[in-house]
Amino acid sequence: MSRSRWHILREGNALIMTRRLPVRWDVVAETTLPDGGLLRTAQQVRQDMWRALQDLRGFAPIVEVRRSGGLLHLRAGGAVDGKLAQAHVETVISELLSCSDRRARWCRHAQHRKVVA
Repeated sequence: MSRSRWHILREGNALIMTRRLPVRWDVVAETTLPDGGLLRTAQQVRQDMWRALQDLRGFAPIVEVRRSGGLLHLRAGGAVDGKLAQAHVETVISELLSCSDRRARWCRHAQHRKVVA
């Protein structure tokens, strides 16, 4: 089994999943989702963002999920080493975050589990 190369930073009701430290936001998009698991949400969004931007040379994804007011406030983006068409990349991330099929899958995957006694 390989060691995880992801840094998971937790602080109160927030979680940041990043490939590199320190965190640097060269591109970013935001959305809100219904309440769910912070880590499970971050993992799902990170996977989809990576698939959408895997050809972007030097891209290091970052996902921040913060719980507030019964919602998850999500910020997705990352650092890019090299040339960057910022507006295009932010549009790709925004479209990914607004895709209703993906959002439904993220919510299903991240919903709080019921404990059966």
